[in-house]
Amino acid sequence: MNRAAHTLNEQAAASAFSKQAPLFDTLYSSNIVVQYKRQRVRDHVTQWLPRNSNILELNAGTGDDAIFFAQQGHTVHATDISGEMQTVLSEKVKHHDLQSRITHELRSFTDLRNVSGKGPYDMIFSNFAGLNCTNKLPEVLLSFDSLLKPGGIVTLVIMPKFCLWEFLLLFKGKFKTALRRFSGTNGARAHIEGEYFRSWYYNPSFIRKQLNDSFDLVGLEGLCCLVPPSYMQGFDQKYPKTYHVLIKKENEWKAKWPWKIIGDYYIITLRKKKIAR
Repeated sequence: MNRAAHTLNEQAAASAFSKQAPLFDTLYSSNIVVQYKRQRVRDHVTQWLPRNSNILELNAGTGDDAIFFAQQGHTVHATDISGEMQTVLSEKVKHHDLQSRITHELRSFTDLRNVSGKGPYDMIFSNFAGLNCTNKLPEVLLSFDSLLKPGGIVTLVIMPKFCLWEFLLLFKGKFKTALRRFSGTNGARAHIEGEYFRSWYYNPSFIRKQLNDSFDLVGLEGLCCLVPPSYMQGFDQKYPKTYHVLIKKENEWKAKWPWKIIGDYYIITLRKKKIAR
C-alpha cells in the first residue's frame, strides 16, 4: 500500500470510529467479555507500571483506560485519529474532573514525531488492536524509542495472524471470518458503521523483531484464547458454567504456549534497554 492509499485508509478508519463514538460506551460497557478483557489488560499493565507514571496512550478511544490510569495517580496524554472519539473523551475527562491528569490530542500513531507531548514517557500504551489498522507498524514501533525514558515500557494489545476461535468458525461455514487473518500484505477488509477500511495482523515475533535492538520482552499473554471473543455475544449467558471454566483455564494458561499466541488478541510488554546494545 503506497502512502496515498495509506492516508485514505486512515481517513476511512477515522470516519468509521467517529461514527461509532457516540454509541461506543453503550455498545460495549455491558458486554461481559469486554469487561473481562479490560480487567485482564489492566492487571497485566499494573505489574510493570511504576507509580505516578507519565503515559502516552495511542488510539485512546472514548478514554476509559485514560480515566482508569489517571484515577490510579498517573498522568496520560491520550491520542486518537477520530475527532468524535476525542470529543467524547474530553467530556468524560471533565465529568471526572481529571483535566490536571489527562491531556488529549487528535494525532495518528503514524505521526508521533509531531505529537505535542514529547515526553519522555514511562509507558506507551495501545489497547484493543488499534495498531492493527495500519500496515506501517514498523514505522510506528521504531518511533517509540525517542519518546520513552530508559527503562520505560511499551504495552500493546494486538490481534495475531491466527485466532483459534475464529478458525473454528470454518465448521460453521463462516469461511470469510475464519480465514480473514490470512489476508497477507493487502490486509483484510473491515467495516464499522458502514465505513470500510483495511486491517492487518501481526504475531508477537514481528513486534519483538522490530524492537529487538532497543527493547527486552518482559511479558506476553494471550487474550480470549479460551474465553470466546466479545462479538460472540450471549455465550456467557447461554453456557455460564462453561464460560467460568474457560476463564479459569485461560487465566492459568494465558502465558503458556500455544495459548499466548492464538487468542483473539495478545498482550505484549517490552522494556526499553537502559543502554542500547
